[in-house]
Amino acid sequence: MPLRAVTLDAGGTLIEVAEPVGATYARVAGRHGIPLDARELERRFREAFAAASPLAFPGVPPTQLAAAEQGWWEAVVRRAFGASAHHPAFSACFAELYAHYARKDAWHVFPDVAPTLRALRARSLRLAVLSNFDRRLVTLLADLGLAPLIDHVVLSTAAGAAKPDVAAFRTALAILHTSAEETLHVGDSIAEDVEGARAAGFHAVLLDRSGLGESVPPHVATIAGLTQLPTLADALA
Repeated sequence: MPLRAVTLDAGGTLIEVAEPVGATYARVAGRHGIPLDARELERRFREAFAAASPLAFPGVPPTQLAAAEQGWWEAVVRRAFGASAHHPAFSACFAELYAHYARKDAWHVFPDVAPTLRALRARSLRLAVLSNFDRRLVTLLADLGLAPLIDHVVLSTAAGAAKPDVAAFRTALAILHTSAEETLHVGDSIAEDVEGARAAGFHAVLLDRSGLGESVPPHVATIAGLTQLPTLADALA
């Protein structure tokens, strides 16, 4: 079947944090009188994020999603802060951090994103962001100037399923009104983006911005940058 749609991951694919998370956490914590080391915070954040449950809340009513999302992130930050999470100023510190990552200046758009999205749209392809993220992403994409280039945003929190769960990919298909065979997914995670998409029947490609190279399994289709995506889409047309 010819390609009709492309779904794209967000973090690491379209956008990235403007500075290391540990540096941001340490700076904000310092303002609240919580002295922490940026490098140690970076390490602990990565551990906490990896150990967290999927960022999805099946069965939670839409009116309660915002609180569930914030609670999920607070648990991650508490784990990253360790004993310092008991500091009296932690709640205020977390609130500032949560608000910080809702602002566009906390993020950087990769330079190949906008040209690639325009090239895909010129091919009459439907485009959706499919991300394990919360509702802040919708506003961020608008503030970063990407919303006009995207048809839909599919969030794990709203879908009730996070990648690599095939339910997340099926939610995207329902919104795009395409079949899996007509849809290509691209992202920077082998497990979440490539294996998850393939399990759902999608075409899938790994975006290897970090140069994993030989560590990528040979069966995984790989591109080094998004500028290669339109050519790949043409091959599937």
